[in-house]
Amino acid sequence: MSSTPLRRVAVLVLEGAKPLDVGIPAQVFTTRASMPYEVRVCGAAPGLVTGGDGLSYHVAHGLDVLDWAETVFIPGYRAPDRDDPPPAVVDALRAAHAGGARLAAISTGAFALAATGLLDGRRATTHWHYTRALMEKHPLIRVDENVLFVDESSVLTSAGAASGIDLCLHILRGDIGVAASNHAARRLVAAPYRSGGQAQFVPRSVSEPLGERFAATREWALHRLGEPLNLKVLARHAAVSPRTLSRRFVEDTGYTPMQWVTRARVDAARELLERSERSVEQIAADVGLGTGANLRLHFQHVLGTTPSEYRRTFSQGE
Repeated sequence: MSSTPLRRVAVLVLEGAKPLDVGIPAQVFTTRASMPYEVRVCGAAPGLVTGGDGLSYHVAHGLDVLDWAETVFIPGYRAPDRDDPPPAVVDALRAAHAGGARLAAISTGAFALAATGLLDGRRATTHWHYTRALMEKHPLIRVDENVLFVDESSVLTSAGAASGIDLCLHILRGDIGVAASNHAARRLVAAPYRSGGQAQFVPRSVSEPLGERFAATREWALHRLGEPLNLKVLARHAAVSPRTLSRRFVEDTGYTPMQWVTRARVDAARELLERSERSVEQIAADVGLGTGANLRLHFQHVLGTTPSEYRRTFSQGE
């Protein structure tokens, strides 16, 4: 049993908090044997917090928990364009960030984070329905309305509720590795990884559910990463032309088909590095990247590190 201290996560519940937004980080980072986190739910003060959608929350902790936390989640809340968070909340968030905490907003929680000034001059996102309001209320923020989440290192933001899961899994991947993130995704019955650059809302002028078809093609490809996969092979499985696949795939995922395949292969390699003793050369062959040199090249491009350094950081045997 490891004696490594648990990572500390706070979920800050504000007035009008949306139930799903509150539940996502509490559920993803729940304290359990497979998750090295401790989660505390707090509010502006201990006690009852009136939420949205007819629900209320009884929180055990006040703002002092933010001094304890290493990561603070700010769930979305109702009427963010009209109601500013209390000054004490804004001050506590600023102090937590100054003390080294990472602040992560889900959906309209971005408005509370924006009130601190910590997003000024940075990229950020929020639920697509409120992106215009966020731009108008906080003009110094570079609001990106076409992404699922934005990682600006110590401040992170995500779009509507479901993308909060994507943000949490993204954080997990960076903290403790892709195997743990995939395990959490399976527990949540969620997609193991969606790019932060994936569009929030893609308007479609056709009735055919192309997104669902391509989801099936992506799932099919994930089970064949070690095989030759090119644009024609993927298009044949999706029963569309290569040109149509390329155009729609970017809309669905934020990547071209072959960029997505490469990243899927890198992710598969990451999990093998974490969970097996196979050599870099063997893993490269297993995931369809051919040689260790090619795997190292893509690791450096995608992750900014080497397979060996990654294994030392995230190996479950460490």
